[in-house]
Amino acid sequence: MRWLPFQLNPDLPDSGMPRREYIERKWGPGRGPQVYSRVAAAGQTVDIPFAFDNITVQPNTLEAHRLLTFGEREGRQNELAEELFKAYFIEGLNLTERNVLADIAAKAGLDREAAIAYLESNADRDLVLRGDVEAREAGIGGVPFFIFNRRIGVSGAQEADVLLQAMEQALKGT
Repeated sequence: MRWLPFQLNPDLPDSGMPRREYIERKWGPGRGPQVYSRVAAAGQTVDIPFAFDNITVQPNTLEAHRLLTFGEREGRQNELAEELFKAYFIEGLNLTERNVLADIAAKAGLDREAAIAYLESNADRDLVLRGDVEAREAGIGGVPFFIFNRRIGVSGAQEADVLLQAMEQALKGT
């Protein structure tokens, strides 16, 4: 499994923006709880305690995607993705802050100082931006989006049987 770059909000400032302002611009004043209540309810069915009220910053995720590239090279990309999701959706941490990202990397089993050095560089910035553009050019417009065996794409949160069927279809003819 690989995590590929796709930014939901690539035009956000590097420091992100206040979450409340983002929600109001996207769905209108007061609509956030209504929109996220369905996601929170779905999370509860699989023991994911989404805590959307904890999120104060809607991040530009370029640096988090760069860190995932670093994590892939170090053989810890899945662990890092899991820690990034927990940090944002449960703890409400600001994913635009370099020290926060380095702490998350350490929780995923990566060397914190190496993560900071990586984030302080421009390493893989163009690679991540190019990957994001390629995803958009391929017609991907949101997340989650699954690609199985580089053949079958499935958009959106789907039931397990839908994903299994796509995996089986992707295996046919290989």
